[in-house]
Amino acid sequence: MSNESEKMGVFERYLTLWVGLCIATGIIVGKFLGTSITILSDMNIATVNIPIAILVWLMIYPMMVQIDFSSIKDVGKNPKGLALTLVVNWLIKPFAMAFFAWIFFDKIYAAFIEPELAEQYIAGAIILGAAPCTAMVFVWSYLTNGDPEYTLVQVSVNDLVLLVAFIPIVKILLGVTALVIPYDVLIASVLTFVVIPLAAGYMSNRFLIKTYGDEWFCHKFLPILKPVSIVALLSTLILLFAFQGEKILGSPKDILLIAIPLTIQTYFIFFVTWFIGKKMRISHCILSPGSMIGASNFFELAVAVAIALFGLNSGAALVTVVGVLIEVPVMLSLVKLSNRWKY
Repeated sequence: MSNESEKMGVFERYLTLWVGLCIATGIIVGKFLGTSITILSDMNIATVNIPIAILVWLMIYPMMVQIDFSSIKDVGKNPKGLALTLVVNWLIKPFAMAFFAWIFFDKIYAAFIEPELAEQYIAGAIILGAAPCTAMVFVWSYLTNGDPEYTLVQVSVNDLVLLVAFIPIVKILLGVTALVIPYDVLIASVLTFVVIPLAAGYMSNRFLIKTYGDEWFCHKFLPILKPVSIVALLSTLILLFAFQGEKILGSPKDILLIAIPLTIQTYFIFFVTWFIGKKMRISHCILSPGSMIGASNFFELAVAVAIALFGLNSGAALVTVVGVLIEVPVMLSLVKLSNRWKY
C-alpha cells in the first residue's frame, strides 16, 4: 500500500507535465486523423458525446461514491458557503466576464480584430460566463478534498438557479430578445453528468459498505479510485483536443487572443471567491469547491447556445470552444493552489 501511495504522489507531483503531454497528443491525433476523429465526436445521444460522458463518469464516480446522504440534511446548518457561491455565480461572474471580454476584444485587441468579429467574441464570452460548472466541479472538489455532500448541494442549487437566471442574464448582457434556452441540452447534461453517476455512486456505496464493511471501503476501495479519476481526466483531455485539433492549428493566433481574457477571468473569479470566503471563515472543504464552481463553466450548455444563436462557425461558438480547451489546464492549476493554501 505504501508503494502505491508513493507512486501516486509522484504521478500527482508531475500532473502538469502529463496534462501538457495529453494536450499535445490530442492536437497531434486530431491533426493526423482529420475527419476520421468525427467517428468518435459524432457518437452522441441527444447533445451528449458518449466517449466523453463515459470518461466524465469515471472522473465523477470517485466523488459520488463517498456521498453520505444521511448528512445532506445538515448542510443547511452552514449556509455561508452556499450563499457565497450563489452571489459570485449570478451577481459577479457574468458581469465580470462581460467586462473582461469588452476590455480585450473591443479595446486592447482593436488593432488585431475587426469590430464585427469582436462583437461575436464578446457574445461567446458572455454566454460562457453565464453558465457556472455542473459536472467537472465534482472532480475539482475531489482533488482538493472538498466536502462531497456540500458540493452536491452547491451544484444542485446552481442547476435550479440556472433554469431561471441564465436566459435573463444573457438577454440583458447580449441585448438578445429572442433567446430560447435549449432545455434538451440542460436536462441531458444534468442527467448524464449528475443524476446517473450519483445514482451509481449511492448504490455501490450502500452495497460495498454492507458487503465488505466501512474499514475496507475507506482504506482499500477509495484509494484505488483516485488514479482512475486522474487517468480519466487525462484521457478526456486527449479526446477534447483531438476533436478540436484542426481548429486549433488552423487559427492559433485567434485561439491565443481568446484564451488570454478567459484565463484572466477564471483566476479573477477564483481569487474573489477564495478571499471573500476566507474573510467569512468558511472552511476549506466547502470554500474550495465553491471557488471552483464559479471559476469553471458549464461548457456543454454554452457551446450549444452559441451555436444556436450565431452558428457553428461563428466567433461566438469559437470562444465557447476555447473555454473548453483552457478549462482543464487552468482549473488544475487552481486545484494545486487550493491544496497549497489548505487551512
